Amino acid sequence: MTERRQRTRVSATPVAVDVAREDVRVALGEERIREIVRAVCRREKVKHALISVTFVGSRRIAAMNRKFLGHAGPTDVITFELEPAAGVVVGDIYISPEVARENAAAAGVGAREELVRLVVHGTLHVLGYTHDEGEHRTAGAMWKRQEALVAALA
Repeated sequence: MTERRQRTRVSATPVAVDVAREDVRVALGEERIREIVRAVCRREKVKHALISVTFVGSRRIAAMNRKFLGHAGPTDVITFELEPAAGVVVGDIYISPEVARENAAAAGVGAREELVRLVVHGTLHVLGYTHDEGEHRTAGAMWKRQEALVAALA
């Protein structure tokens, strides 16, 4: 099976957001995804950024999880914070809508809200936020910031 990659152009705004899908259905429109990333950057006082958000299937994100993080199985989001270029924040966010739907059902929230959460989460990582793993993850500053942003943007 060949992967079909749909890509949109990066805008000329100070926070440029590229959105791509690899043969997956996404419950958020591309412009809404751009709005979320830009809103997080604005609230975090980041004026210049180049961020890509790519939606991939669970097999692809599982392979990335194994290769880059050494973990088995699919995950919901993987983020790569890249070296800033000339003062511009640069990063890539990969999200699995399939895993997001499963997580949303388990948490009792809507799939769209969970996708907003993952876009916010990935953007915060690109901006340099980190969090603990495991049970303390939701008690940290990043999680609290994420949830405040999700409440404002969902």
